[in-house]
Amino acid sequence: SDSENDWVRVTSEDGYSFLVRRKVANASETMRDMLDTAGNYAEAKTRTCPVSQRAVIVEKLLEYMSFKAHYESVGSKDEVPVQEFMDRIPPEIVLELLLAADYQNSAFALSFQGFRFIYFG
Repeated sequence: SDSENDWVRVTSEDGYSFLVRRKVANASETMRDMLDTAGNYAEAKTRTCPVSQRAVIVEKLLEYMSFKAHYESVGSKDEVPVQEFMDRIPPEIVLELLLAADYQNSAFALSFQGFRFIYFG
């Protein structure tokens, strides 16, 4: 079933697994394509998406995707606490996180050392 509430496993290159709802995984175009049963991909059959990143990066990427899935139906974008999310990103992983978001085709907004980077993958 392709229900938005199905659970999907996302794995990191260093062996960690994360379970998220399909709705969260669908925030990434790459994962959405992997999980599309019409594509007949192994990932769709096993409901497992491998991500070639360290677990710390995958975890933060999934946290952002969960944040995005939760707030996507909010009326005014001013009501979305983006800064609260960005404050939880350790500066030492910002570049890796941007590269991972680019590969996953996820919209991403980051604040780093007083500069604001808006990234739309």
